[in-house]
Amino acid sequence: MSLARVRARIAEAEQREGATRTVRVGPAEPGWVLAHLRERGRPVPAAVHLGDCNLAGRHTRPLTRDEARHALAEGGLPACETPQASNSSSQDGRCSSVRR
Repeated sequence: MSLARVRARIAEAEQREGATRTVRVGPAEPGWVLAHLRERGRPVPAAVHLGDCNLAGRHTRPLTRDEARHALAEGGLPACETPQASNSSSQDGRCSSVRR
């Protein structure tokens, strides 16, 4: 076999493998998260953050859009007050402003 034929066979094998390989997609990042503080070992809701906010901390729970609105409007929880430079679509520049 010549070197060109070997390379052609390798290319064919790689192409077949690429066509049958499944691509793993990680879970989607939540739109909003509820950050918790710990008091006496129990979680206490603290604030609503966007899912990619770095200040949300380790103790979080994903929220749907409606849950985030409910937590902010009726639950009395504050929104994260930290401006997000990467969040240019936010109208007031805050991390967890729930957009309508």
